Amino acid sequence: MTLIENTLLRQARWRFIDQTTINPAFSALGSYATDDTLCRMIGAQKEPPTARVWVHEKTVSLGIQDTKLPYLAKGIAFLQQAGYQVVLRNSGGLAVVLDPDILNLSLVFRDAERGIAINRGYETMYTFIKDMFSDYSEVIEAKEIEYSYCPGSYDLSISGKKFAGISQRRLAKGVAVQIYLGISGDQEERAKLIRQFYEISGKDEIDKYHFPDVKPEVMGTLSELLSENLSVNDIVLKLLNSLRFYADELYSATLTAEELDLFSEYYERIVLRNEKIK
Repeated sequence: MTLIENTLLRQARWRFIDQTTINPAFSALGSYATDDTLCRMIGAQKEPPTARVWVHEKTVSLGIQDTKLPYLAKGIAFLQQAGYQVVLRNSGGLAVVLDPDILNLSLVFRDAERGIAINRGYETMYTFIKDMFSDYSEVIEAKEIEYSYCPGSYDLSISGKKFAGISQRRLAKGVAVQIYLGISGDQEERAKLIRQFYEISGKDEIDKYHFPDVKPEVMGTLSELLSENLSVNDIVLKLLNSLRFYADELYSATLTAEELDLFSEYYERIVLRNEKIK
């Protein structure tokens, strides 16, 4: 374990919320509403910075730009026929796949007095992931992986193959930096699914927006890239081992009563937002 210095990661208290036990009644929309809730509470300094891990059943999470696709309804029907739920999230980026072998992590902070720069949020997550895997010799890079799904300048990759993507959500003086980590499973099939979704949705028939030409060979999983059979639980343990070095106190918790009340409000908002893709 090599501790990498980062002032955002170094906190007096870190709260840890584990939502990796799949609950069919708790969809990805619930996760996005949870992060909004955490932003509000942490932004108001009612709760400490929080790390939340979460996993969902087979879901495709669309970005706002995906709603501009000319034949989106056909694309959604294709995904649903393939056995996936489809949701529209409230943070940046394009379509990504969620399933039981993909771990999602949100680090939620209070925004700084003059604002946490967007790149600083990305760099903080990048630093944390490098720290989690510092026992391995493989080098983790942050750069756009062209032809991946949901490409961005902070794609995380090993040997040119993307295994993670980072996004951010800013709300009510709170900042949620979110990452999905492909732990295991068939990443080629995930990439093919998104490629077909964009083809069916007519990505090449719209000039104003750019959608990726997904090539499965540029993406991989941590199990493949680190040559080790890793599980979601393995990665959660690595996360906790890293996080405890950045905190004077690390404790596990669930949402408070006040947060549960706020959650209902934010969940209703994101459900209404999702009406536009039905």
